[in-house]
Amino acid sequence: MSLRNLPKINVGQRPQNFQWDAPSDVLAKWAEAPLAADSGGNNTITVFDVIGEDPWTGGGVTAKRVSAALRAIGNKDVTVKINSPGGDMFEGIAIYNLLREHPAVVTIEIVGWAASAASVIAMAGDEIRMGLGTFLMIHNAWGAVVGNRHDMREAADLFESFDAAMVDIYVARAGSERDDVVALMDAETFMGPSDAKANGFVDVIDESLDQVPLDQTEGKMQGGSQRSIQARRQIEAALAKSGYSRRDRSQMLAEIVDDTVAPRDASHDHAARDAGTIAAFEQLINSMKS
Repeated sequence: MSLRNLPKINVGQRPQNFQWDAPSDVLAKWAEAPLAADSGGNNTITVFDVIGEDPWTGGGVTAKRVSAALRAIGNKDVTVKINSPGGDMFEGIAIYNLLREHPAVVTIEIVGWAASAASVIAMAGDEIRMGLGTFLMIHNAWGAVVGNRHDMREAADLFESFDAAMVDIYVARAGSERDDVVALMDAETFMGPSDAKANGFVDVIDESLDQVPLDQTEGKMQGGSQRSIQARRQIEAALAKSGYSRRDRSQMLAEIVDDTVAPRDASHDHAARDAGTIAAFEQLINSMKS
């Protein structure tokens, strides 16, 4: 269990007509930031993607993957590196609960963004460290619902329950007054290291944790090289700003790539595949501008 007295959060069953997402402005800012280098050891878990499964790339950070990583680590201290815009709050709270229940010390290192659901995950740390040039962002539950007035009322109740759960977590971790945390969430507050520390959301500002770009010649992330991943993120952020849901964005990106390049597992030539993917993204950008 966590060395801190953190609340366990229970969430209900996921409604089928709800789509969880990160705010479009957060996605846009995160998409422009450099990718973080995976420099961790065997006891390190990296959260360098959206929270929840990404159906297009097969990426995303899920509770299932974090649970598997924790089982592999065993009852040892663990470091969790975070650079994520958030996403699925169900998955975020589930990951928070997993880390909260880990029997050894959990150290959180924010090496880019810890926004939305990713900020909830960060709160599970016994110690939270934040690098220079990084951000923590908190806000009220965000998502989309499709349905009739009854579905809308159910959605409002669900969002309210998530907001209350997040307030409980932030208050317990930061030691702040409840009204102060509610005000920060209502304002969709972005905090740099100094503000986050002053508000009690992080313990240490660590200059060694500033963002480090992933070396394209050495590091590869699931879904391609740094350039292709960065391009996909920027296109997805633009689509989000235009009002497309996360599900619709994934389908559109999959279709534009399927129409112009071979499937990503069809060739061992990473450079050729990535070049085709980037060309597809550039084509989509041009079509959006025209």
